[in-house]
Amino acid sequence: MTKNDDSRTPQEWREILRSWDYPEEVDTGRRRERRRARKAHRADARRRTTQWVREERRRDPIKPTAALVIVALILGLGAGARWLWPGLTGGSDRPAGSVSASPTPAAQDDKPGTDETATSSPSSTPSPAADLSEPEHVAEEAIRRYLTRNPPADGDHSAPVLRAAPYMAPALVENLASSSDPAWDKLVSRGGVATVTTIKAGPVPEKEGLPVDTPLRVWRQVTAKVHVEGYTAYDEQHVLQVELTNPSGDAWRASRILGL
Repeated sequence: MTKNDDSRTPQEWREILRSWDYPEEVDTGRRRERRRARKAHRADARRRTTQWVREERRRDPIKPTAALVIVALILGLGAGARWLWPGLTGGSDRPAGSVSASPTPAAQDDKPGTDETATSSPSSTPSPAADLSEPEHVAEEAIRRYLTRNPPADGDHSAPVLRAAPYMAPALVENLASSSDPAWDKLVSRGGVATVTTIKAGPVPEKEGLPVDTPLRVWRQVTAKVHVEGYTAYDEQHVLQVELTNPSGDAWRASRILGL
């Protein structure tokens, strides 16, 4: 893991700034323009990473007391709006909130009185949640998404990090997104697009000397074969050791990757 930010020396900060992976357009123009473009690129990467971490934390279930307070506040605002502006709903007895989603005409014919259902159910089907129940599956999906790369479509190396983020701890996501990635630079220089063809997670050999498994932390060795199509086609094999943690007892996430 990285050392505490407060203990870094100015020289170490300069090394970190020089290690950033910048797009080609940042290195054009005058020196002052390049410095401004690099600063804007770093700020944008941090903003996207911070936004993802904030959204992940926002998904955590709220406490019952806080939920009751929020519901009471919403109901109070709705009642106040109808009292102050009775014509806001067009003279209808149905609360204004029920127009946020409505069933199709066919569904209204088959299921009368669906106003309340429409209020609580979104009109579109949400994307399936990540399966975090088994550490082997989590390790495979995290590495598969991280090593699947398409530079022309992704733009920079933070895109595959965010794809793998549902299977990673927020601290690992932030660390990968803010660090340089030589493998990405190599792929870009060869005009390549990387696709994972096979991947397998299993126990880590004892010779690696990693800690034994516990109910809250395990290590898994992931072997991934990657096919690259670019100026030339070639195959790569990656053997990585992945640490997975389960602090809540019901959701495994990759917290550290060795061998990248």
